[in-house]
Amino acid sequence: MTAHQHGPLPTHQHAPLPARLRPAEPGDHAAIVAAVRTWWTDRSPAEMRELSLLLPKLFLQFFARTSLVREDADGVRAFLVGFHPADHPDEAYIHFVGVDPALRGQGAGRELYEAFFREAAAAGRTRVRSVTSPTNTRSIAFHRALGFRLQDGDGVGPDGVPVHKDYDGPGLDRVCFLRTLTVTDD
Repeated sequence: MTAHQHGPLPTHQHAPLPARLRPAEPGDHAAIVAAVRTWWTDRSPAEMRELSLLLPKLFLQFFARTSLVREDADGVRAFLVGFHPADHPDEAYIHFVGVDPALRGQGAGRELYEAFFREAAAAGRTRVRSVTSPTNTRSIAFHRALGFRLQDGDGVGPDGVPVHKDYDGPGLDRVCFLRTLTVTDD
């Protein structure tokens, strides 16, 4: 008598790996750049390439400890590239954040920001800064919902949002954000 005569052989199905939030590593660079080039589907290929150029490998070589990756069985699903500037010892800066479109609206971005806030506060940082494009209304709304204040600028963008003209070069206006952190003594 063979095993098949008693019914099918047991299958060992494994539950999908749970999502895990961890510090970034230099080896994550290729996956993050690939994500940028595929997750921003509302942009042209040239614009997506331009976006990916905002993330040279040096960010993960020198700021991996302060950057975060959310991954699961499918790989990198969200990331935050941020750092603690040496020239501003009371501040932290969030440079670039990406969330897989399939996870947007489910708290993945908030999870990244809150983890970054906790780590920055634990390191004695009392403020977090970030910037975005004046046309990125989703990013502006998201930052405001997380308690960031819009910084006064020298111009006004869509919806009356203050902008900093030529912030990143001629014609590259930006909206600047600041959030105060509460440093706790545990």
